[in-house]
Amino acid sequence: MGILSKKDSKLITDPLADNNPITIQVLGICSALAITAELKASLVMGIAVMFVLGVGNVVISLMRNIIPSKIRIIVQLIVVAALVIIVDQVLKAYAYELSKTLSVFVGLIITNCIIMGRFEAFALGNGPWRSFLDGIGNAAGYALILVAVGFFRELLGSGTLFGYPVLGDAIEKTGVYSIGYENNGFMLMPPMALIIVGLIIWAQRSRNKDLIED
Repeated sequence: MGILSKKDSKLITDPLADNNPITIQVLGICSALAITAELKASLVMGIAVMFVLGVGNVVISLMRNIIPSKIRIIVQLIVVAALVIIVDQVLKAYAYELSKTLSVFVGLIITNCIIMGRFEAFALGNGPWRSFLDGIGNAAGYALILVAVGFFRELLGSGTLFGYPVLGDAIEKTGVYSIGYENNGFMLMPPMALIIVGLIIWAQRSRNKDLIED
């Protein structure tokens, strides 16, 4: 990565694959199930968490030596809540329809286990730069899974990507619909997100046997 040391690079790359927060640490599953019926919503949620976790990790790291340990959780919640409010207001100002699609799930970023976990496990014990890299890396790993799940759910469930038809016209029976293909409505239901995440976990562990737990 050029400007990054090997140790710092691993803060970005490890959460993308063999230490992914969703498929390995099994955190942040709820939002992966709830908002991945559309690829755009998945991507925006991933970017939102990247902002909240990257900036939040830096803020907590800068404050780590002055936060009394007994109230550190309260301080962390205040920091993440403030950042989530910024995300929510920006979405309402510039992407109102999408903000309605994401609905309460933007607010629920406050309760995302990945964010509080990285605050506790990393930002409280490391400097701002490494905390920023850790936040971006873990949020990118989270976003990667959301986008992958959103891709398959929207493509197979609606025949579209980012709202644009890519398989043909289901009404006019063009494209793959002309040979009898029908959109799979089950793909738009939350349980299918869980099944896709399970298939990703299975593929990941099949590729790397070290990830299989005894």
